[in-house]
Amino acid sequence: MTSSPAAVGQWLAPRHHATRLVFALVLALIAPAALTTQAVAASTPVMVNVRVEGATTTIFEDPVVTDGHDVTTAAGGTHVCDGTNNNANPEPGPTATAALDDAARSGGFTFDGTFSSQFDDFFITRIGSDEQTDTAFIGIFLNFEPTPVGGCQQRVGSGDEVLFAYDAFIEGQPKPALALTGPNVATVGRPILVSVTDGATGEPIPGATVGGTTTGADGKATVTFEQPGIARLKSERSGAIRSNSLFIKVKG
Repeated sequence: MTSSPAAVGQWLAPRHHATRLVFALVLALIAPAALTTQAVAASTPVMVNVRVEGATTTIFEDPVVTDGHDVTTAAGGTHVCDGTNNNANPEPGPTATAALDDAARSGGFTFDGTFSSQFDDFFITRIGSDEQTDTAFIGIFLNFEPTPVGGCQQRVGSGDEVLFAYDAFIEGQPKPALALTGPNVATVGRPILVSVTDGATGEPIPGATVGGTTTGADGKATVTFEQPGIARLKSERSGAIRSNSLFIKVKG
């Protein structure tokens, strides 16, 4: 099951990331006299890496500061989205869907989703222009693994990788989410070695395209750059979810 936030324009009380972060810091200063340590931890925003992979391209990929908060969608209405949904967690805090909601406002894209009273959570039905069909659904992954609960139940922590992916399943099973790794620096004309793996298991992924080449049986490929600058690589393979970006500084 997936969860979904509201279209950006439908927020009743928009809050800027920095405003929430400053508020959290002030709250932490007064906490010893007024709040328990547990309450402060629950109210403190965290920074996570949010990535949204659409049908044909990456819609969003950037760090986002987020906390648990109400989420609104056109199809689902306004509901709490802080991890206490369906009694999944005893204390409120940042969640996967709340992070998507913050990413949407930061990145200028919209999304929609229905709300299930049974699961007390959103089902994401559209991100950007990519709307689910009878065979293509949107899935949620945390640190490259599919989440076992909906996005308003799934708590996230500082540094986590939050991924929403279109057409994320094959015959009811989640597709592998590709992980691309390699050096951060390269030199024009000198090949570098990059690796593509299943992000959840670490298994090498053969036959994946990256930088104009294809990975071998060991999941590795050799890439050569022809001009200096900042290069951005991504990997794709049929039956898998597009990889994270790998940024490489190419020296002349």
